[in-house]
This record gives sequence, structure tokens and C-alpha cells, in this order.
Amino acid sequence: MGRRLYVANLPPSIEQLALEKVFGQCGTVESVNIVKDRATGYSKGFGFVDMSSDAEAQKAIAQLNGADCEGQPLTVNEAKPQKKRKSGFGGGRR
Repeated sequence: MGRRLYVANLPPSIEQLALEKVFGQCGTVESVNIVKDRATGYSKGFGFVDMSSDAEAQKAIAQLNGADCEGQPLTVNEAKPQKKRKSGFGGGRR
């Protein structure tokens, strides 16, 4: 079990401090990252929360997965490592 959590179905209006407060009920939050669209700056509806221990991460999943956050049910899971992407432009032959 990892300490990094994937959080989905975030309300568009939620800020990092508010999300930190929600997860702070389950233990010490090391960092919060709400993923935002580069062009508009608006939330994409998901983010990542790093807890200080595996036990606190498990507690957060158990308590907050499906919990209401500003009218929306959160989805909270262990974050999976990001897949490697191919580099380059992927152009074809001529």
C-alpha cells in the first residue's frame, strides 16, 4: 500500500486547502495536488493527496471513498504509478 492517493469526482470549486482539511480528518496530509487544465486553469476534477503513512492512507480510503464533498461523492483509491509515454511526435514515414 502506498501513501499517495488518487482522488476523483472533485467539485470544480474545491481548493487545495479545503481538500487538505477533508483528508486531514484521517491523518497528516503531506501534500495536495489538484490537477488543472493548462489553458483555462480550471480543475479537471481529480487530484492526488499524499498522506504521511500507509495506515493513514488506508483510513482515508475507507472513510472518504464515496463520501460527500460539496454535493459530489468522492472516489478515493491508491494512486498507481504513471505509465511511461513514448517520446517524440509519432510521425509516419513518407
